[in-house]
Amino acid sequence: MEEFYTYRLPNGIRGIHRPVKGGVVRCALCINAGSRDERADEYGLAHFVEHGFFKGTQRRKAYQVNCRLENLGGELNAFTTKEDTTIHATTLRGDFRKAAELISDIAFHSTFPDRELEKEREVICDEINTYKDSPADLIYDTFEDLLFEGSELGHNILGRKQSLKRFDSRRCREFVARTHTTDQLVFSTIGNLSPKAVEAVATRYFGEVPASERPFDRKAPAPYRPFDREVIKHTHQAHCIIGARAYGINEKRRLPLGLAVNVLGGPCANSRLNMLVREKYGLSYTIEANYTPYGDSGQVAIYFSSDHDNAERCCELIRSEVDRLRTTRLTTRQLSMAKKQFIAQLAISMEGSEGYMLGVGKSFLCHPEVDTMEAVYRKVEALTASDLMEASEEVFSQTSRLIYK
Repeated sequence: MEEFYTYRLPNGIRGIHRPVKGGVVRCALCINAGSRDERADEYGLAHFVEHGFFKGTQRRKAYQVNCRLENLGGELNAFTTKEDTTIHATTLRGDFRKAAELISDIAFHSTFPDRELEKEREVICDEINTYKDSPADLIYDTFEDLLFEGSELGHNILGRKQSLKRFDSRRCREFVARTHTTDQLVFSTIGNLSPKAVEAVATRYFGEVPASERPFDRKAPAPYRPFDREVIKHTHQAHCIIGARAYGINEKRRLPLGLAVNVLGGPCANSRLNMLVREKYGLSYTIEANYTPYGDSGQVAIYFSSDHDNAERCCELIRSEVDRLRTTRLTTRQLSMAKKQFIAQLAISMEGSEGYMLGVGKSFLCHPEVDTMEAVYRKVEALTASDLMEASEEVFSQTSRLIYK
């Protein structure tokens, strides 16, 4: 059995399906539109629209949207990122048609009633307040705002309370019409269904949507200027991010960079930074490194929290470890272990069918084809120590720092 089955509807919507055994089906409509596609007076609108999807359609009220799958034991949810919006559902195999119909209804027939939006505005304001109360979360957004200052990637997904007041039903409909075009949509599914059956359901519920094409191109990010900022937050701990611009999702060097970042500060307890900063010196409870690729750019971010007195020492240790990664090749044994660890992490993460389905949908938005896991494993195995060192040297040569104290 092929790992993936792909298809394209006449209106341009694409689909990708992975047949697996089991009684549960997961599906998602992946939309290649996020906060990056907002205009200057629309910051926060993509996320506001996502919330508005659940407030009623031409045939359903808000409570009917929320109860349609929940009453069957299923789940319906959505999320917004910088570059995409995803509506996803989980149901029993026999309820797959109902899930697809509901996703289609809220994606293409939402009415965004102003009375409901007014209440949701307060919900999002509370979400913003919750976020501000967590410096470990807030610092990531602030760092990214500075990293991409002057470009569409350089603003918070949630928006600001003042901007939310401007959004109404008309603004939501206009944003959807401009950005949620059929050439930017992928319907991703995984479950015990035949490809023929999945395509038939997709054709029925998504095929009648009029064809449309995106009327704009995304602008390249503004030039990067390294920075070193200190913000007084009067927090009990210091929170810090050291990072830089990185490769986009379509660049070949993103794979060696991903492996290098995993060696540096991935989720395993034996990452270099965890072994050095936490295990050897006991300076931090949480230290991690992440790589986030976007369509034409990306970022790496090394985060830690510590007592205020230990913050500068942590920064020194991180910079020394980054320099070692840039200038010293991994030994054959180190490289082999790093590859095995990375491949195992990928395999384990893909065991969860929801994560697999969402990841495949995102990949299919960005690429004409999606690699099988076996193909990804082969690419990882082919990486050399020089590949990792070169990717690290280019990305980490100009790092920036943001610290909350």
